[in-house]
Amino acid sequence: MEAGAHLLLLVAVLGTTSALSFYGDSISFMPPQRKKDGTFRVTFHHRQNGRSSCRDQSSFTCDRGICTSFNKSSVLQTDQGGTGQGRWCQTEGLTTVTMSTNKTSFTLRGSGCCWVSNVNGNTNWTTQAELDLGTRSDSHALDSCPVTTTVSSLRVPQNCFSRVRLLAHDPDGDNVRCRFSSDASVPSNFTLDKAACTLMSSGEVSVGVHVFELMLEDFSTKNITLTYADGSSVFREAADTNSQPLCKVKLQFSVEILPPVPSCEVGHVQPMFLSTTPSHSDVLHATVGQTFQLYAQAQAHHASIHDFQISGPQNMSKVFKVDENGKAEVTVSWMPQHSDLYRFVPVCFTAETNETQSEMRCVVVMVTQASVIQGKATVECSPNKMTVALNKASMPGIDENYLKLNDPSCSLTSNSTHIMGSMSLSTCGTRFEDKGDFIAFKNEINSFELPNEVITRRRTVKIGFSCQFPKSLSISNYYNLHKSDYIFTESSFGSFGYTFEIFRDENFTNKVEAKAYPVEVKLLETIYMGIQAQSELPDVKLFVESCKATPDDNPENTLSYDIIKNGCLEDETVRVHPSDQTSFNFEVQAFKFTGNYEQVYITCSVILCEPDSPFSRCAQGCLKNPSHRRRRGLGRETGSHYITQGPLQFVRSADPSAAVDDNNVVKKSEEPPAVIIPPPVSPDTKSNGGRWEIKQLLNTNISTIFFASAFLVSVVVMAILVRYFRKKRQEEDRNALIVGWEN
Repeated sequence: MEAGAHLLLLVAVLGTTSALSFYGDSISFMPPQRKKDGTFRVTFHHRQNGRSSCRDQSSFTCDRGICTSFNKSSVLQTDQGGTGQGRWCQTEGLTTVTMSTNKTSFTLRGSGCCWVSNVNGNTNWTTQAELDLGTRSDSHALDSCPVTTTVSSLRVPQNCFSRVRLLAHDPDGDNVRCRFSSDASVPSNFTLDKAACTLMSSGEVSVGVHVFELMLEDFSTKNITLTYADGSSVFREAADTNSQPLCKVKLQFSVEILPPVPSCEVGHVQPMFLSTTPSHSDVLHATVGQTFQLYAQAQAHHASIHDFQISGPQNMSKVFKVDENGKAEVTVSWMPQHSDLYRFVPVCFTAETNETQSEMRCVVVMVTQASVIQGKATVECSPNKMTVALNKASMPGIDENYLKLNDPSCSLTSNSTHIMGSMSLSTCGTRFEDKGDFIAFKNEINSFELPNEVITRRRTVKIGFSCQFPKSLSISNYYNLHKSDYIFTESSFGSFGYTFEIFRDENFTNKVEAKAYPVEVKLLETIYMGIQAQSELPDVKLFVESCKATPDDNPENTLSYDIIKNGCLEDETVRVHPSDQTSFNFEVQAFKFTGNYEQVYITCSVILCEPDSPFSRCAQGCLKNPSHRRRRGLGRETGSHYITQGPLQFVRSADPSAAVDDNNVVKKSEEPPAVIIPPPVSPDTKSNGGRWEIKQLLNTNISTIFFASAFLVSVVVMAILVRYFRKKRQEEDRNALIVGWEN
């Protein structure tokens, strides 16, 4: 351990529950803080899983008197099994530790008993976290630890165990790797994908309860320097997993391997999640003082779902119901408090039957602040956009038709009660400000007058709104987010997914890595993009119904440009490359939207079909008249799903005009002039199906010679004029300089 570089936090929970009832636990840290007086404040939430009523009472000790205070809130039960059998439950407690020391390191320790009866024979357990206290050169803040948790009780039939995906989210965007803890035994026939943090089997696993102790470690994805309180510093190379990690967080959980079941098909006995359920590792957003809701839906055709198991924060509530078709759904509600501000909250959930449970899915809920502004308007902040809502009743007489944002090309919308606007953090005239420990994004709603108006009776409106985030959250990791993997579930098609990638060449094998986003391109450069479908069904066909471009990641933006529409190629530069029936590879020449827009996002609508169905949407292909489309055949095709990729960031070419050096030598630019492809025009101004064409203007050799001669003459005249006025300007500047010097 580097001197003064680490805080070793060993937390033991001394529960009052009955022996052999511990199922596992997790710790989630708030962004740690270094105070002006030299002390450190570390706040964390501790979740413990077990049986019965889970009446947990946590206690902490600190070696060498380093910790000056423990501020511990009451421990509350967050969820428990609804069958009355006391099979599982979970609690969460909040603790803030203040540490003041001039020593090079400090340690807190503890131990606990006892693990639930397991095939490993484990009894005692420890909870551990280790944090580097150096200030990062990239965020100018202390490191934020990986966020993880699990549901209380994981259950899988022996013949159906394939993998358990674990949550491993890092608020700083660091690379997170998982490994088995060195102080615990590894159950036989289990392996761990360290990069994906996925537990897998390497052979037949035995029936019974298996317990696991994993360590999650984060490593910076770029070169950084860590600076400590004593003035020393160390250098960390990007993605060096052999170096000391920035933070270690221990995750403990148990998996009960159940007797085999007749079928492992997802949706048969094991519940499958439906498409309305968030995908694993999604980042959701909540606002302080406003109710956050998470909605999930699942179905099992040969089993009855009686509950959803939820691992979530204190004071959450859930509403469970089942419809007449056996579809079960749960709505989880939670209102973040001010103490939750900037917290990354892990939430995991499973659908429960008597025989087994669904896969475990986990998401992260990021808590931001709602800013109250003039006229009872609020703005909701998330790491990739701002949404403002102005209450009409609070500003009587306001005329919504004469309001605009900083960039008037971005439109506002309204309903009967509110005027609303939604924008990404890099569009619509949003300004960026560095405010020390925070990053602020600002915009305004302003009223405007028409140029020919002499008088007005409309009220003047000027409403500023903003969102601010601590630098430790690395907001750029979100609004430049690389979007690739999309997972959906439908009853007739099971689980299926799409990847949407940008490639470096027409071979479609060398994709642009996530860290290279936004992808820098030049106008007219060829962009290679590919969509790949994956399905549990052995024989499906991918159909791309539409692709459109927008200047931000909002596919509903009214400013858009159709590349593919109703299965038809709309842009003349689109070329589709041959591929198999589950892939769609295409190229298009780069363009930008006219106006002050430097980014383009591509959103495509995709469908999966049974390839032998003559009446599916895939079989219909290009439809010039969408009204002739047949109704969707049940079981023959999926619904349309939207997938987005981007952004493409445009870089300007060198000035294409001729330049004159100090010796009056004309130098020609090596790059061609940049061309902006205009957005689609109205139908009455389009020609040849709406495609732009270069008309042939010179039809005879005579006209060619004439125009060429005229062009050469004009170039010579222009060169003479440029030389004359340059000399004249230089003489005037020289005279002005002499006069100024003499005065």
